[in-house]
Amino acid sequence: MTYDLIIKNGNVVFRDGVRQVDIGVKNEKISCIAEEITDETKEVIDASGQYVMPGMVDTHVHISEPGRTEWEGFETGSKAMAAGGTTSYVEMPLNALPATINKEALDLKLDAALDQNYVDYGFYGGLVPENLDKLEELADAGVLAFKCFLSDITSDIPGDFTNVDDYTMYKGMQKIAELGGILCIHAENPSVTSKLTAEMIREGRTSAAEYVDSRPIFTEVDAVQRAVLFAKETGCKLHLVHISTSEAVQVILRARSEGLDVTLESCPHYFAMTAEQVAEIGSEAKCQPPIRKAKDQAKLWDELLNGNIDWITSDHSPCTEDLKQGNIFEAWGGISGVQNNVDLMFDLAVKQRGLAIEKFVDLIAFNPAKRFNLPYKGEIAIYKDADIILLDPNQSYVVKREELYYKNKHSAYVGRKINCRITKTIVRGNVVFDLQKGIVGEPIGKLLSAVK
Repeated sequence: MTYDLIIKNGNVVFRDGVRQVDIGVKNEKISCIAEEITDETKEVIDASGQYVMPGMVDTHVHISEPGRTEWEGFETGSKAMAAGGTTSYVEMPLNALPATINKEALDLKLDAALDQNYVDYGFYGGLVPENLDKLEELADAGVLAFKCFLSDITSDIPGDFTNVDDYTMYKGMQKIAELGGILCIHAENPSVTSKLTAEMIREGRTSAAEYVDSRPIFTEVDAVQRAVLFAKETGCKLHLVHISTSEAVQVILRARSEGLDVTLESCPHYFAMTAEQVAEIGSEAKCQPPIRKAKDQAKLWDELLNGNIDWITSDHSPCTEDLKQGNIFEAWGGISGVQNNVDLMFDLAVKQRGLAIEKFVDLIAFNPAKRFNLPYKGEIAIYKDADIILLDPNQSYVVKREELYYKNKHSAYVGRKINCRITKTIVRGNVVFDLQKGIVGEPIGKLLSAVK
């Protein structure tokens, strides 16, 4: 056999451990795994001294095209993902305009994404008060899951996303359960957070510490409890996004122990930064839920290391730099982080805290691919897509603005030293990023299709 690509001499990370083997790729698939492959090949990659892992499957990315393409487009966003070790992603139904709440809006996004992505991609459909009758058409059109906000979203722009009320969440869950889908939820109690925010602004209390206090832990826990209650009532499969507290994790674990089909994710920024550091970093570190205090972050680390968090996502939520100006209450709430997902978390979790590397690949690849019914993604195994990344555990680098691929080159991680590095990203057997060459070739990303 003649292979398209052979990766040799690497420390290949499987779900049951690490072995030094060769990987043969043919027709975009992993077709051979052996101690040594001696067949002919069109290309050889020597991975000596590096970990060879499945690429990240990031199920929480905001690309703002169409409508707010100046914030982030498919081309720039997917380049950043490729450079950061992401090989597949699922794009949120906001912040593009119009929001992805019906087939017409989804078609606009599909057209905008075509031939612009360097990695494979799929889409969410949104759940909002006005689209209960549009959920089935979105499911039929191929969205991989649905997303709603329990937190407050205020916008007077036509076509923008809005949060759900309890009736919409209940009826939406009923319909999504009927469709066999998953509802992903941003969980914060909006009546408390909005009034605390207004109170603090009125009193001139607009420091970074006070922003964290305006969105206290119990507001996340309360919203998670309500979502769980509604899911128990409707039988809807549930996924809680960007969970920031141990207390919320424990609510979800209890619901799972009672038979609820529920999963949860968290994000690198909740592990990499503390609320005490946000004042120095500035509004680049503003997000919702907020970065938590060190004592609360320590408990979240315990949850991760104990296997209680199902997977990690970026929640990459970029914007133009002017929207990050002013005090932290006024600034846009979102962190540009997709380019530093994998190596940052590998450094923090594997190198610094001893997380088993096979558990790490579950967190970034296998678990999200399984939950979103993407059977050819998330694992290095025969017949899987050859979505592979190389990570050098012995390289260090400092995040620099000029090296970011984002349309707007700002990030809370600028100036941070990361003690490992992605050196290659391969999507279906095609090298799309090389540390020495940068982005390689033309966009080859394909639309993801879930297996029902």
